[in-house]
Amino acid sequence: MLRLVGILITVLFAIATAILVWPQFFQLENTFPIAQIIASRALVLGGFVVVMILALLMMLARPMRGFAASILIVALLGAGATAVVGGLRGAGTGSLPAKTDTALRVLTWNTNGAAVSAERIAQVIDEQQVDIVTLPETSEEVGEQIAIRMREAGSPMWVHHVNIRPDVPNGPQAWQTTILISAELGEYSVIASSRDGSSNTTSVPSAVAMPVDGTGPTIVAVHAVAPREKAMSRWRADLAWVADQCPAGDFILAGDFNATLDHMARLGSDGGTMGRCQDAASTTGNGMLGTWPADVPALLGAPIDHIMASENWRATGSEVLPDAGGSDHRALVAQLEPAT
Repeated sequence: MLRLVGILITVLFAIATAILVWPQFFQLENTFPIAQIIASRALVLGGFVVVMILALLMMLARPMRGFAASILIVALLGAGATAVVGGLRGAGTGSLPAKTDTALRVLTWNTNGAAVSAERIAQVIDEQQVDIVTLPETSEEVGEQIAIRMREAGSPMWVHHVNIRPDVPNGPQAWQTTILISAELGEYSVIASSRDGSSNTTSVPSAVAMPVDGTGPTIVAVHAVAPREKAMSRWRADLAWVADQCPAGDFILAGDFNATLDHMARLGSDGGTMGRCQDAASTTGNGMLGTWPADVPALLGAPIDHIMASENWRATGSEVLPDAGGSDHRALVAQLEPAT
């Protein structure tokens, strides 16, 4: 009887391991609670290592050796497969390459409302030589303060802003998203459907800014709702909407996707990660570095903030900035070069 129980536990553990290693095969990557568990591949790997240690300890007891050995083998396979996935995405490559004359630098930072000062954001923009900035949970007033500082630094930027509930005075800044675009890229305008919410993410706003003269990339500042248990359907709808924002053409997506590459597995097309856009961090060796929460080491966090670009661009470098400036998210910056 005990042997049958051991076999059953081993089989169930093997199934659970397969789901955590390859949830896309079972189409469970966007279901509760699998979506939450797989958000940090490093923690999943750590869980397998803990099971391996426990199995080794159980092998000290002779009657448990067969069962413990089977659990150890399954955990070892799970840990190895998870490590391979992490290795392919990259655990950090250091700083960005030197900026070229043709390069665009893109920065995204969920500032957690007023947790990060305008002065600090402007300092990072200046230090990183950023051309495009997307700031979920940042008010228009903060965006204007940043623009003033950038003008004084000799790098003027235009401010664009969406507020999902402008009728509510002093509403939460999660209802707002701000974009700053270098004046050198020309004049941009946020499309009407982003402002009135007729085509947008469901609970927190994204913003689509298009070049007025039609020259240059369309910029999508992304903010998807967090995948809490009661918001799973809205979260999935948000991710589908984001994927639709990158068809064929010239597009840059940047923001708080509240999703990792695992959650996006079925949202790419023609080789893209989301729609036809490719993820900059994973293609430049930083795909495993977490941007949230900022109070844990980056390798243990969830990489839910992303910069993505269509086939018009290729990412030549990315960096998760270590200092979160008081936010619960780390900033992510990427360098993009024209693909031709």
